[in-house]
This record gives sequence, structure tokens and C-alpha cells, in this order.
Amino acid sequence: MGKHAKHLVWDWNGTLLDDIGAVIGATNAAFAELGLEAITLERYRELYTVPVPKFYERLMGRLPTEEEWLVMDDAFHRHYWQRADGCGLTVGAAELLAARRASGSTQSLLSLAPHAELIPLVRRHGIAEHFVRMDGRVGNSTDGKSGHMVRHLAALENIPAERIVVIGDAADDAVAAAHVGAKAVLYTGGSHSRASLERVGVPVVDSLAEAVAVADELV
Repeated sequence: MGKHAKHLVWDWNGTLLDDIGAVIGATNAAFAELGLEAITLERYRELYTVPVPKFYERLMGRLPTEEEWLVMDDAFHRHYWQRADGCGLTVGAAELLAARRASGSTQSLLSLAPHAELIPLVRRHGIAEHFVRMDGRVGNSTDGKSGHMVRHLAALENIPAERIVVIGDAADDAVAAAHVGAKAVLYTGGSHSRASLERVGVPVVDSLAEAVAVADELV
């Protein structure tokens, strides 16, 4: 990878993977077990935040205890992974990734999804070959993305942060990008509403094609 290469770091859930329906279904199935009221997509997008316990604080009016959080996290992931295989890629994602690779530009994947589940899922969608590196979460699920971004960029050889653009669907993607000195573009098809994304102060787009076009203007 060249010293002055332009590089994209893609998020997975809600960005390349169109899984917001599975997320809402799993969230409400978990809520039913926990005695919480069901949530609409609109309300979810207004309240969702990372670290995820803060999301539950917005719902419950208080932070869950450590014991409560473990139960909540387990319930959500149990229901989510039952639905994940039924999710497809976001419209245009495969074509954009292939074109990017064919042009000689590099790209990688960084997700807070567990690494052991993430990699087989990406491979089943037939797009793993387009990434020079793929990293899922290996640590605590309450952590945000910033620490993971530091480790991910350290593993990308000879690509300075100022030549990197992160494309994701969550405010935390922009926070992680800023943490390492990279730029970010946020996509409205995932976990956040447009209004909440616009408060972050980075470009906000409604399609992945637009995200790539904006990213090319940023670096």
C-alpha cells in the first residue's frame, strides 16, 4: 500500500449489511424477555448510542447494573444471530466494493460485531476479497469503536490517517475516525436518524454511492 494511497474503512452492521430490520426485531424480542416496552424504528434511531449501555439508560432512565447488562446483551445477540443470515447487503454495496478494488484503491472492514461471527458472514456474502483487512470485536461489548480503530489502523501499513475515510451509520464511527485523525462520512440507512447524525458535524448521506463520492472529495 502506497504512502499516499486513499483508503476507506467500512463499517458492517447498518452500513454494508442491511440489517436494521433484524436489529429492531432482535431488540424488541429481547425487550419482551426483559419486561421493556417495544420500540419503533424511529424511536430506536433517535435514542441509539454507543456504548450500548447508554442506550438502555435513555430507555430506562438509569444505567443498567452489570448483571442486568449481561442479561440484556445476551438476549439481544441471541435473537439477532437468529435473524442475521436472512439479511442482505445494502443496495449497491457489492458493486461499489468491487469497483473500488478494481480501481486499485484499498479498503478494509472494521466492526463491533464479534470477530468470530463477522468473518464467516462477510465471506458468505462473497465480498471478503475486496478488503485488505477485516476486524471484528474481540474485547468487551460495552466499548465504543475508538480503541478498535487505533488497533485497526496500526495494522494497515503505510497509510496515514489523513488519507483515510471511515464510512459508517453511527455517531460512534465518526468519533472513532476523529480519535485517530481520519475523516468520516455517515450513512442514514442504519442505526441513527439523519437529525442525530447531522449533529455530529461530518457529511451525512442517504446512499453508499454518495458516501463513496463524498469520501473521494474529503481526501
